[in-house]
Amino acid sequence: AAKTDAAHRALADQFARHTVERTYTAIVWGVLRPPVGKVSGSIGRDPKHRRRMAMVNKGGKLSVTYYRTTSTLGETASVVECRLETGRTHQIRVHMASLGHPVVGDPLYGGRQPGKGVTPAGITALRAFNRQALHAGTLGFDHPETGEHLRFAAELPSEMLTLMDSFE
Repeated sequence: AAKTDAAHRALADQFARHTVERTYTAIVWGVLRPPVGKVSGSIGRDPKHRRRMAMVNKGGKLSVTYYRTTSTLGETASVVECRLETGRTHQIRVHMASLGHPVVGDPLYGGRQPGKGVTPAGITALRAFNRQALHAGTLGFDHPETGEHLRFAAELPSEMLTLMDSFE
């Protein structure tokens, strides 16, 4: 989205140095233990399912996600804040699934199956929820020309709030 080559280079440099702030909110199945942590490892193509990415032992690229549970929705699901150090394809989805807590509504990494303890209201809300429960909450970076730190935030969309209410 950079308007000039100089702005593009400056923003690309910030991404390469991992200084861009990116925070996402995810609703994941189950309760994470521990509630705060770091997931790191290499992400590459899943050798068995070419459309998917996976944590791999050979090849791939280093990926790092810091997560923090902000609330639990009974035993059914957790609301998790994810901060990215790196930015790999499907990173949060792969990392949460690797912990055994896929993102709710994610058809590729196991999040379409209702978790334990989902009430009938939760099942109804899940059927009406036609996307992944993953939301880009904040983006922060230094302006390429002025150096001013800019930070943008977006509230959770209403359909995620409705889904959360149905799980409680």
